[in-house]
Amino acid sequence: MKIAIGADEAGYALKELIKELLDERKIEVVDFGLKDAEGQIDYPDVGFAVAEEISKGNFDRGILVCGTGIGMTITADKVPGIRAALCHDTYSAERSIKSNNAQVLTMGARVIGSELAKSIVKVWLESEFDGGNSERKVQKIIDGERRLFNGVRETNSCN
Repeated sequence: MKIAIGADEAGYALKELIKELLDERKIEVVDFGLKDAEGQIDYPDVGFAVAEEISKGNFDRGILVCGTGIGMTITADKVPGIRAALCHDTYSAERSIKSNNAQVLTMGARVIGSELAKSIVKVWLESEFDGGNSERKVQKIIDGERRLFNGVRETNSCN
C-alpha cells in the first residue's frame, strides 16, 4: 500500500506520529504537508495536493490532518473521484472504507488525542470495502459526481 499524507501546522505533530506508525508497518508514505514544526502552510494547498495524487492513481489512500479535520475534508472532497471521510472514532474509520470506499482519512489534531488517532489509522488500514449493497450506493455517488461536474459549474465564493 502507498499512502499520501499531509498536514498544516495544526496537524503537524499528529501527522509525524502517524508517519511513524506507517513506517513501523512498512507502508510507503510520501509527505505533501508541512516539513517542520516551525513552518506554515494552508490546509487547502495540502488537501488538494494529496487528493489530486490519489485521483491520478499515484497513491492507494491518503491521510490528512488539520486542527479539526473539517477543512481538509472539504478540500479533498472537491477533487473529482475522491471520497474523504472525517473520522474521530474507530467505528467511523472502519465504516468509511467498508461502506463508502473512502480513499482519504481526515482527522482533527485539536479534537482527538494521539493514541486514539493511532487506533483510528490502524482500523482504517485494516478495513476493506465490503461491496454488496454499499457498492450500489457508492456507484450512485460516482454517477452523481459525474453528472454534476460534467462541464463548468458556478460555485459560491466566500465574498
